[in-house]
Amino acid sequence: MNTVSIEIANESGVAVEETSIVAAARYALDRMGVSALAELSVLLVELEAMADLHERWMDLPGPTDVMAFPMDELDSARRPDTAASGPALLGDIVLCPEFAREQAKKAGHSLLDELHLLTVHGVLHLLGYDHAEPAEEREMFGLQNRLLADFKTTIREERETAARESADARVLGVVGLERTGTDEPGGSAAEPPSESGR
Repeated sequence: MNTVSIEIANESGVAVEETSIVAAARYALDRMGVSALAELSVLLVELEAMADLHERWMDLPGPTDVMAFPMDELDSARRPDTAASGPALLGDIVLCPEFAREQAKKAGHSLLDELHLLTVHGVLHLLGYDHAEPAEEREMFGLQNRLLADFKTTIREERETAARESADARVLGVVGLERTGTDEPGGSAAEPPSESGR
C-alpha cells in the first residue's frame, strides 16, 4: 500500500520520538484523503530559528509553536513538458519543541501529545484550513480534535494488539518447549545438537 512520503529532520536539540510525529502526520493526511503521491516535510527547530521564521514570514516577534508553509505555487511552477503525475509537495511544517514544551505543561499533557496536536494543526493549514474567523476556527479545531482523538485510539489499539501478540508468542513458545522436551523451540529431545557451521 502506497502512503504519503514524509521526511522529518530534527534540528531542535530536543530529543523527540520522530516516528510518532510522522505517524500523526500520516494519519491526518490519510484521513483527509490526501493522495499517496504527495510529499510532506517536517522540520523541528530551535527557539531562535523559529523566532526568525515567525518574524520573517508573519511579521510577528518571538518564536511560536508551529508554522506551515504550503506549496501554493506548485502547479504554476511546473515546467510544461514535465509529467503531471509525479509526487506533489504539500509543503513544510515547522515545529519548535522547546516552545511546545511550555504549552504542554500548561495543558497538562506530554510534549509528544503537544507535538502530535501541532503536527495535525500544521497538516490542516497545508490543506487550506484556517482559524482567522470564529466559524473557521470552530471547523478547524473541531476537525483537529476529532483527528487527534481517533489517532490516539488507533495508537492505543495497535499497542494493545502488539502486547497481546507478544504475550501469545511467549505462551506458544513455552508450550512448544514443553511439547518437544528441549530448550530449543521446535527441537527434539531425541536429536543431538547440530555442530555444523560452528
